[in-house]
Amino acid sequence: MTTPAATDLFAKARGHERLDQLAAAREHDLLPYFRLLEGEAGPVVAMEGRERIMLGSNNYLGLTRDPRVKRAAADALEHYGTALTGSRLLNGTVPLHSELEREIAEWMGTDDALVFTTGYQANVGCLSTLLEPGDTVICDSGDHASILDGVAMSRARVRPFRHNRLDKLETMLERASGDGGGVLCVVDGVFSMEGDVCDVARVAELCRAQGARLMVDEAHGVGVLGERGAGACEAFGVEDEVDLRMGTFSKSIASCGGFIAGPADVIDFLRVQARAFLFTAAAVPAAIGAALEALRICRSDEGGELRARLLDNARYLHRGLSELGFDVVEPTPGPDGEPLLTPIVPVVVGDDWQAVLLWKALYDAGVYTNVALYPAVPRGGALLRTSVMATHEPEHLDRALAVFEQAREDSGSGS
Repeated sequence: MTTPAATDLFAKARGHERLDQLAAAREHDLLPYFRLLEGEAGPVVAMEGRERIMLGSNNYLGLTRDPRVKRAAADALEHYGTALTGSRLLNGTVPLHSELEREIAEWMGTDDALVFTTGYQANVGCLSTLLEPGDTVICDSGDHASILDGVAMSRARVRPFRHNRLDKLETMLERASGDGGGVLCVVDGVFSMEGDVCDVARVAELCRAQGARLMVDEAHGVGVLGERGAGACEAFGVEDEVDLRMGTFSKSIASCGGFIAGPADVIDFLRVQARAFLFTAAAVPAAIGAALEALRICRSDEGGELRARLLDNARYLHRGLSELGFDVVEPTPGPDGEPLLTPIVPVVVGDDWQAVLLWKALYDAGVYTNVALYPAVPRGGALLRTSVMATHEPEHLDRALAVFEQAREDSGSGS
């Protein structure tokens, strides 16, 4: 009897659908990913041998270079050393964690909060712990990958709805009410690629009508939206109607990590059950020290001033790109009908290859942006994701706009 040949596990790596495209991009130096940052993150950066205007960072408030945040990181490093070498459950919790969790809960207006080593782990840990087979989770198709991964790990029933189509959400909530288990709706407050904002007030209303729980990922909203900078839930005035809120430190909070904020009993359950929390090492002390100081700045009057400058810069860049004829994603209307700006100003190109060519022309001329291609965006929806910081000056944005105008001609990408 002949033994059938085993399938080569590595075959998928050696013959995937984008292999030729990837090889061509590398050969012609068109690969827009894994570019080397050679200095501090800021409005202008050292990148691969020259200065470039940074329009591709999530350092929204510009606090990664703030002397107070750097000093707090250095103090934590000096006091606790380079690493804690253990999980939060065992030897990895220090007083900085307790202070940070208490201040996050105060900021979010919740009973308690739990700090994870990364934002990805916060979503995965929360969702894979709270959900189980028999439950139903309803997700926006534009939700972050960490949400989708946490849902997949839970093995709960998934009812997705098309991005921001709240009529479809209503249908899914009605169907889920007969599924028999618990029901959780999970949405991004600010969607990371297009920068559009979820109508959290309407989502909360629909969830309440069907008795479903609601979780909002505020990764790109914290520090940016609302009078306190607490995110989309605050901006829409529905903080008390949202059950769980997730956030990260790797954007406005100038560090690395994530959190879940919510009822004390739920947070305590996650503290002793979430595998992504229990079975990973605590963040390095410098990251926690930096996050705590950045959070305090964000919550101060100075934080409000930084948010105002940030959104002024977003408005300026959006207007400038639109006047040049680029297809710029329009801001979402807020609860008062006025545009609800975010730091994310995406330029829709459409074709993947044209988006890469435009990115390269910008890069060569001294402007860095991010490229989003399928499957990060729908087919035919390739875009350049630009984002601003509070620390960009008008001259930075004017230079970037001039480069955009020239790069369009050089790349032949049209408008």
